[in-house]
Amino acid sequence: MTPKIERFLAEARPSTPCLVVDLDVVADNYRHWHAVLPSTKIAYAVKANPAQEVVEVLRRLGSHFDAASIQEIEACLALGIEPEKIAFGNTVKKQSDIARAYDLGIRIFAFDSDLELEKLAVAAPGAGVYCRILVPTEGADWPLARKFGCELDSAHHLMLKARDHGLDAFGISFHVGSQQTIADQWRVAIERAAFVIHGLAKDGLVVRSLNMGGGYPIRYRNEVPTIEDIGAVINSAMAQHMGDIRLDTVIEPGRSIVGTAGAIESEVVLISEKHFIDGRRWVYLDVGKFGGLAETMDECIQYEVAVAGRNGEDGPVVLAGPTCDSADILYEDARYDLPLDLRIGDRARVLCAGAYTTTYSSIGFNGFPPLRAYYI
Repeated sequence: MTPKIERFLAEARPSTPCLVVDLDVVADNYRHWHAVLPSTKIAYAVKANPAQEVVEVLRRLGSHFDAASIQEIEACLALGIEPEKIAFGNTVKKQSDIARAYDLGIRIFAFDSDLELEKLAVAAPGAGVYCRILVPTEGADWPLARKFGCELDSAHHLMLKARDHGLDAFGISFHVGSQQTIADQWRVAIERAAFVIHGLAKDGLVVRSLNMGGGYPIRYRNEVPTIEDIGAVINSAMAQHMGDIRLDTVIEPGRSIVGTAGAIESEVVLISEKHFIDGRRWVYLDVGKFGGLAETMDECIQYEVAVAGRNGEDGPVVLAGPTCDSADILYEDARYDLPLDLRIGDRARVLCAGAYTTTYSSIGFNGFPPLRAYYI
């Protein structure tokens, strides 16, 4: 919660629930990454928060962009971002969307399977492609394993096949899992990427780029590795495992660019004491899983929750959303405490909520409108 957001909430008193994002923090986070890894290209993961205001700030700072869909590509282009600064980073794409992106000037595409490669060869002839490999994701609060990426031997085969199909097989990529809390996982992933890159070199294919994906964590309730910690691991691992191979490096931060820039202002709708569960109060907010807090599924992402204007003694609570769906419980197993003098109508703030909230918000589930957002 920045002073700028505090002032906005105090002066504007917007109706709840709403997300408020401090664009100065977005810019500061980008600059921080650039200072730690100055020779690495930063490609903002648009899916984290595709708001025009966020993308525009990053465009002015010189960012590149990782797009997950043709719609994100078109939105970036509409803001004046050059096609060469946009990569179609989803490994699962309709062939018609590949063709549309290619027609719009996009020349960088991700893949991790034979049939995706065949689509690219037909719809994006001569384009640059990078193959996503599987890496360990233990330590990630929001793992991405198995759905994306391929084993190392498959990556070797696919890169050679891409070259044979007339594509520019220029890169290898990985993703260590979203909100990765173990810095050394980047070392493990770089070692695996190096194995593929060295093997391809023996077969005459020189890989020119390593895309280290996203996963860079922010602090919610617990300490996490800093940007400096992760940068040091990356630099050390590159020196250790890449040897004399010269590579352009790319990172795709999303959460770590916009997450700490935003907070959700919500209202306490109901407080219910269900004595059969240890006397904990059930506190119902006007925002829940379907209103933007989908990452509370399985209590994976544990946001810090604060109550404005209440400073007394705290007691344990279960936190839930407002919808008529029993899945709309935010935190029941994780220990959360809120003031004992909490009252219906109090404002509760979900902190570090700038990423993966507005885009996860449903369009009218139970009739509730999408999460409103203000960019200041």
